[in-house]
Amino acid sequence: MKHRIVVLGAGYAGAMAAGRLAKRLHPDDTEITLVNADADFVERVRMHQLATGQDLTPRPLGEVYAGTGVTPRVARVTAVDVDRRTVALAGDHGTDEITYDTLVYALGSAAADHGVPGVTAHAYDISGRPSALRLRDRLAHLAAGGTVLVVGGGLTGLEAVTEIAEARPDLDVALAARDGLGDWLNGRAQQHLRGVCDRLGITVHEHADIARVQATGAVTADGREIPAQVTVWTTGFSVHPIAAATTLAVAETGQIVVDDTMRSVSHPEVYAVGDAAIAAGPGGKPLRMSCASGIPMAWQAADAIAARLTGRAKFPKAPLRYFNQCISLGRRDGIIQYVTADDRARAGLLTGKIAARYKEFVCAGAAWSIGHPVLYPVRRHRIVSTR
Repeated sequence: MKHRIVVLGAGYAGAMAAGRLAKRLHPDDTEITLVNADADFVERVRMHQLATGQDLTPRPLGEVYAGTGVTPRVARVTAVDVDRRTVALAGDHGTDEITYDTLVYALGSAAADHGVPGVTAHAYDISGRPSALRLRDRLAHLAAGGTVLVVGGGLTGLEAVTEIAEARPDLDVALAARDGLGDWLNGRAQQHLRGVCDRLGITVHEHADIARVQATGAVTADGREIPAQVTVWTTGFSVHPIAAATTLAVAETGQIVVDDTMRSVSHPEVYAVGDAAIAAGPGGKPLRMSCASGIPMAWQAADAIAARLTGRAKFPKAPLRYFNQCISLGRRDGIIQYVTADDRARAGLLTGKIAARYKEFVCAGAAWSIGHPVLYPVRRHRIVSTR
């Protein structure tokens, strides 16, 4: 029998892991199935572009993995039984169950409401294609002079608010940040960010802790009302709840606890990558949910699985560290903040058009890498062990 590898989720981490495994392992010995709810690979880092009316390049999984040995399967994961090594699926043709020998769990995350009343009922998010398209439709029907409030001053919030303000200069666009505007950036970057917000006419509400969202806007913890016809919620992410419903060891966040090879500490036949896993970066600091973390985690997991199954020495470890934070501020501006290995701002940065081009290169490169999971010709090795 072939060794059955099932990868759950085709975001950056899952898609990369599946492709890299196919490059490492001989197809006569392995059966690699990639399960995803969407038939396409979705560039999640571009959802703010999709929401503002831009069309993204379609990337059907069937085309991405044609001839690779990876079999995409369009279905929704409804349950995982790690003791029986089965995955329950639901799709257009009903329900099904598949069995695995090795599981790569990469179901990712969705927008987190943090228990704030009114978010689910009244706010939009851009955590995935369906929600981004829902916001796109709402913005398209918003008349000139309409009001938009983006809640969240992190990377997603900054990219969303500047993209909306640039694409729709006829709207009154505001940002509510719980802390100071971009206060994790260095001084020069913060100054540039404020200049961009001024140029685009964005009203910034700093130190605004949103306590409630309603149809007419948001209310802060100190009772201030910020009016908005459209509220966009970008305050972070929460992981898919399926892992926490299994016997896998998970953290309080619901993320699967893994070792330095991305292997579950409780179930050795399970690996977790991307937002679904909690892994230690430099200094023991947990890696943040991001494409910058997910792709190296996928390299590490795929290479570790291949080494284990083929009886080879471990492949070199992936660089589980950070180099920069790339922030697009509309299509013609941006900030590239150089950071330490553990993600703290350094003195160096790029801004303006060159930063926008840099960010575009990074986004395009991440999408390109899904179809090119190794950068050089490699030999596909035969399996010698099923441990």
